[in-house]
Amino acid sequence: MERRLLTFFIASTAFFMVYISLRTMFAPPVDPALDNPAQVQNEVDEPAALADLGVENDESASDEAEGGEETEVKRPTEPEWTTLGSMDPTSGYFMLITLNSRGAGIERIEITEREENRPDKLKYRRVDVRHGYLGYLSAEPASDIDGVRVRVVGPGTPAALAGIQVGDVIVSIDGQPVRDRESLDNALLESKPSKQVVVSVVRGDSTNPVELTATLTEHPLDLVRLADDGGIDKIEGNLSRLSCLLTLAQVNRKSIAPNNAPIARDVDPTQMIWESKSSGEEGNQNLVGYELPLSAAEMKQIGGEPILLKRSYAVSPGSYVVDMDLEIVNKGKEEQDLAYRLEGANGITLEGWWYSNKISPHFTSGAAARDIVYKTASDGHELVSGYALLKEARSEPKSPYQTIFAPDSSEASKSLAYIGVDAQYFTVAYIPPTDQASTTSFARAAAGIVADAEEIPKYKDRAVNSTFFVDSATTAIPAGGSLRQNLQMFAGPKRPELLEKYGLGDTIYYGWFGGFSILLGKLLHILAGIFGNYGVAIILLTVIVRGCMFPLSRKAAVNAQKMQELAPELKKITEKHKDDLEARMKAQRELQKRVGFNPMAGCLPMFLQLPIFIGLYRALSVDIELRQQPFIPGIDWASNLAGPDMFSYWGDWLFEYMSGRGTGWLGPYFNILPVIVVGLFLLQQKLFMPPATDEQTAMTQKMMNFMTLGMGLLFFRVPAGLCLYFITSSLWGICERVLVKKTLPKTSHFDSTLIEGSAKPTEKKAETGSLADRIRNQISPPEPEFDRPNKRKRPKKK
Repeated sequence: MERRLLTFFIASTAFFMVYISLRTMFAPPVDPALDNPAQVQNEVDEPAALADLGVENDESASDEAEGGEETEVKRPTEPEWTTLGSMDPTSGYFMLITLNSRGAGIERIEITEREENRPDKLKYRRVDVRHGYLGYLSAEPASDIDGVRVRVVGPGTPAALAGIQVGDVIVSIDGQPVRDRESLDNALLESKPSKQVVVSVVRGDSTNPVELTATLTEHPLDLVRLADDGGIDKIEGNLSRLSCLLTLAQVNRKSIAPNNAPIARDVDPTQMIWESKSSGEEGNQNLVGYELPLSAAEMKQIGGEPILLKRSYAVSPGSYVVDMDLEIVNKGKEEQDLAYRLEGANGITLEGWWYSNKISPHFTSGAAARDIVYKTASDGHELVSGYALLKEARSEPKSPYQTIFAPDSSEASKSLAYIGVDAQYFTVAYIPPTDQASTTSFARAAAGIVADAEEIPKYKDRAVNSTFFVDSATTAIPAGGSLRQNLQMFAGPKRPELLEKYGLGDTIYYGWFGGFSILLGKLLHILAGIFGNYGVAIILLTVIVRGCMFPLSRKAAVNAQKMQELAPELKKITEKHKDDLEARMKAQRELQKRVGFNPMAGCLPMFLQLPIFIGLYRALSVDIELRQQPFIPGIDWASNLAGPDMFSYWGDWLFEYMSGRGTGWLGPYFNILPVIVVGLFLLQQKLFMPPATDEQTAMTQKMMNFMTLGMGLLFFRVPAGLCLYFITSSLWGICERVLVKKTLPKTSHFDSTLIEGSAKPTEKKAETGSLADRIRNQISPPEPEFDRPNKRKRPKKK
């Protein structure tokens, strides 16, 4: 009996091992989602979340589902481009949005708001582009003739006003042949805003070109654009992808991959062509809607039944908000557990990425040109740096996204006030509907990049294309029912009053001396309002500050004169205690105490100017009202006080190590204002530095000159407005020292016997007076009193 049992056990074990081996080799793989109950269910049972999602039971849709399963659906075969908003100054729109039906996402957002009382001037233009603008045409090379085919024409653009239409083939501009998008851009490089160009187009079946005259405008700020349309700011490694794409995050037991790959390659709504169902004016809004039916055969690949995806975009005049409606309709016969994934914006403007200094609230990590910002009830306002996202993608290429919150996070962590992509002066963020302060509709949020992490150049890390996504809570949708979501997207400038209106005020961060920066910014706005120019306002602000500091500056000049008088005695002390540093320092302190000299008193003006310098620098880096403000209106030089003055372009002949964007020490432009600043600093040292008394002093002075030149190298790309501050302050300082020198006493401040130690200083009187007087005496002590020469005892004759 025992032998039979042993034989049975051995035979069963062998059979089981063979079965396991064969199953591993030939059986279909098991879906990893089945091994993760949290991923399979991924359900949120909170009534508030389901209410936000808007689960509905549509009887008409249910009746359609009973009619039988669809095996095929008819969809457009070619993508279609649609626009929202306008560039026409009379329309009142602040945005011109270009949408692409392949994925039903946003391809481009241009800011078209006009300056007050100046409809011919854009409030926010491209500060790095000086040539004229024809309009975004989404042009592609034509297949039948040499030229580019126009696929979209925005209303109010110079192209639309000239009569260019969708389907036209542009063959030349002002006689220059156009064969691709690059040659189209190059044909406009020598043009200027308000100038006219002749555009030759071939229309319809005709072979004869038609000449159209277009009056160019300034280039509007392209707040959102494809990476391939970056022009001079195109970064290797950044990928082109539409913004705000919608896809399925969960279908019953199957869910989207960690790397954002679709559930099934053949069923990817972000790459399918959606059908445009509605477009035009509806009430006070410009609206466009899209639909994408997924058939029974397609949904079967991902374990579901037929569904219908719907979405719409709408904008209103005078607003920077895009209203977005999303809906998933269950066309099947059974209840389905569904969730969607909504991607955020990407391709945010890279304006000034190679010279700007964006401030991070985190001391240990810097901010990139494009960062992810969000605010939840538990974390408050947070910033996820583009540097950190790129590092994450390089270290974890299979799961490159950084989780912000997950389905198992606390309710406070998932109470989202906003999430978006943040640039220096602009932000694009999802916010709840108007009547809500936060939303709990989303079960997951994560940040990542739209880029090949390994292809991003080393010194261009800060220009990486950052983005994010949010997943809805998995919801059981009955047959014929639907899941709806209302959302808004803010895409506009970081003006404090505008951001506060939408709960985005925390995205403005000044860093250290923030209150001082805000105060200086307000003072600059007042002065600019009076004199009509921010360059003049900065000069006047410098004069006001230096004027208030004149008494301290005079004290500093007196202190410098005293230092020159003590120089010979200090040299003697140095020679006497050449090898004993401690004794030398003690002797120097005793000398200074004996004559009543405070060496730190001359440094006080410099320390008081430090908050002003940092505050003005922060104001220029954060306050959007200082952006695009010219020093001299009407000329290109120094046309943006918040950036370098860009006197002359040398990027086409100077080697990359010095002129490269992000990779070069100096940048692609020669800036003359930093050169003037360094020249004035060297002049000040030449005029007011005492002559060297020994080799050590001479070496110190030479080192100071080299340090000044090095500082000029580091400051070569600072804002032009900051250079104006330095230039004005330096000129004031030179004039001040010349005038103060005439008021200083001609005689020595110290008696020789007091310096030598043969006389004792007058005992210090008890301090009286107010607290302010005592503090003033501490900062600038009065000169010591000593006996008049005729009252002193004569030394005895030997």
